[in-house]
Amino acid sequence: MRKNYAYSADFDLKTEKLLKDAKYLGQGNNGIVYELPHNRIIKIFLKEKICKAEGMTLKRTKKSKYFPKIYFLGELYIVREKVEGVRLDKYIKRNGLDKEISKKLYDLLKEFKKLGFVKLDTRCRDIYVTKDRKLMMIDPKGCYTRRVDFPRHLMKKLNSLKLLEVFLTHIEEIDEEKSKYWRSQLDKYFKKKNIEYEV
Repeated sequence: MRKNYAYSADFDLKTEKLLKDAKYLGQGNNGIVYELPHNRIIKIFLKEKICKAEGMTLKRTKKSKYFPKIYFLGELYIVREKVEGVRLDKYIKRNGLDKEISKKLYDLLKEFKKLGFVKLDTRCRDIYVTKDRKLMMIDPKGCYTRRVDFPRHLMKKLNSLKLLEVFLTHIEEIDEEKSKYWRSQLDKYFKKKNIEYEV
């Protein structure tokens, strides 16, 4: 069960005015999110450090098609573009995992490297699939600070959905060398964490 937190932040006048028409969207471990007019959201954080890190990541990725635009970074909040779509894990539960989506995940992970991320991983719940089947990221965490050189969280979730082998077979057709590397790293990770492959 998620804890209840008391949020408090000093807003600029423009944001304060927008908040009058805000609609609650949800709450995570690091913040609470409201929808604002003009296809924007505001995320209010518990910790300034986390707010700054996420805001700076969005500023550094502003030219990437995979990340929402950031409009304002405050001490404890960010105002950014709203990401429309369905969470990746929910999407593939309904639709399965075809080669096109696997290729888009592969391209997304390549984009991480291009952007200078040291964390070449993400969670399924931080990727959204739009109506036209584009992938968009939300809640980028630890991208420039937490070193992870293969998509272990992503593949761990695909494993629990019994779609890991489907994904890795698609990747093998796209980039055989990358597929071999990911498999070898995943074998070590699963063995260390005592996780079994789901088929």
